[in-house]
Amino acid sequence: MQGSPAKKHTHGWQASLALQFSYTPEKTLLQSARHVGPLTVQRPFYPEDQTCHLYLLHPPGGIVGGDELNISVQLDPQSQVLITMPGASKFYRSSGPQARLNQCFFIEEDAMLEWLPQDTIFFPGAHAALRSVFHLHHSSTLLAWELFCLGRPVINETFSHGTIESRLEVWIDNEPLLIERQHLSDGNLASVAEHPWIGTLLCYPANDTLLEGVRERLATLENFAGATLTDNLLSLRFLAHDNLICQKAMRDIWQYLRPHVMAKAPHPPRIWQT
Repeated sequence: MQGSPAKKHTHGWQASLALQFSYTPEKTLLQSARHVGPLTVQRPFYPEDQTCHLYLLHPPGGIVGGDELNISVQLDPQSQVLITMPGASKFYRSSGPQARLNQCFFIEEDAMLEWLPQDTIFFPGAHAALRSVFHLHHSSTLLAWELFCLGRPVINETFSHGTIESRLEVWIDNEPLLIERQHLSDGNLASVAEHPWIGTLLCYPANDTLLEGVRERLATLENFAGATLTDNLLSLRFLAHDNLICQKAMRDIWQYLRPHVMAKAPHPPRIWQT
């Protein structure tokens, strides 16, 4: 009897990174960093008291069809961590297979996380699925953002084909506070008013005073920006045709919020200046 035809598989990078941070009276320590494949971190450094600054590295420089990257970050009680990246993340064109990026964060009692990655660029023809999940304790603190670029507008290239499935979640004490999905496909960008740059910023805990302060700083983006406050979670969203506008808005608002929610003066990572 003739066997059934063999299935064709497309294999990409299967990479994972698991980080755990712990508190000491002197500073927050990177207690463990376990990785498989092309995901790693630089040695942590301490440009300010207590807070651990860390750069996350993805050496190949881009994510292609068939790749699956899983990132897990655990902040033990009272730890204080700022994570960013040296450069933009890129999802390249795929001939069919989907590329996946899963990011899960666990922020325990009185811990503070700043998740401030650089831009994520989606090349035309990419098939990408992203999921970012933040699990918070009611006493923890979060400042996080996402900045998506659809195509490469600097060379007048649009996200003319491909698919993007994006999911963003925030849980407080194991209860869902925000579950947000976005689907873009077939060059239809009507849901983002044809803007190539999409920005989201989250802040917890927040209050009405911070909401009004943020809205004032978003005024220059006019009808393409907004902020809401739901059960102490402040959510900002904005659209733009210029990456410099988005980056400036996000960094200005981060600098405004940080002293209020973390009692720390703004200390921009040095890599942002390069």
